[in-house]
Amino acid sequence: MKHEWKKHEKEIYGTKEKPQLLQVERQKYFTIKGIGDPNGEEFSKRVEVLYSLAYAVKMMPKSGLTPDGYFEYTVYPLEGIWGAIDESIIIDKSKLHYTVMIRQPNFVTQEIAEKAFEIIRKKKPHELLEKVCFEEIEDGLSVQILHIGSYDKEPESFQKIKDFMAENNLSRKYSLHREIYLSDARKTATEKLRTILRYSVK
Repeated sequence: MKHEWKKHEKEIYGTKEKPQLLQVERQKYFTIKGIGDPNGEEFSKRVEVLYSLAYAVKMMPKSGLTPDGYFEYTVYPLEGIWGAIDESIIIDKSKLHYTVMIRQPNFVTQEIAEKAFEIIRKKKPHELLEKVCFEEIEDGLSVQILHIGSYDKEPESFQKIKDFMAENNLSRKYSLHREIYLSDARKTATEKLRTILRYSVK
């Protein structure tokens, strides 16, 4: 049966429009860092190279390589970790520091990741390929919420998280925050965009 993250990992991706406390275990990602406006060309190039690697892994069996433990799956959504900012105010997006990433299934090892790099180098070389890393990240104890609507209105949802944290004696572990993009912003109306916002807490 095909593994679809929307259906089979609802504890992470099925969160609602109210804060949720959860434990997020270590996960594997292709990641790339950047600075600047996420609406700009440089951000788009980074997203492009991540998806090229993600699909290189997914399509490996069709090229004659089936990784140990491989299973059919839906490619995970784009995610971003954003630098220390005050989410309650409008900021200069040109100065944003971020790491964008796409999660990989557990069967993906360093060896499989390197094979994906080889495939892209041969089939469709990308100028940013060598800036991509394969790494494991653990958010641990976290509070997250589903934000529906414009990215510029995220402060409203962040405030709900902060209120929840105050009520439950929680504090942020890091100044960074994570966003998981459940919608394709190129194809979805702004008011219908679905984004998970997450703080790691203690």
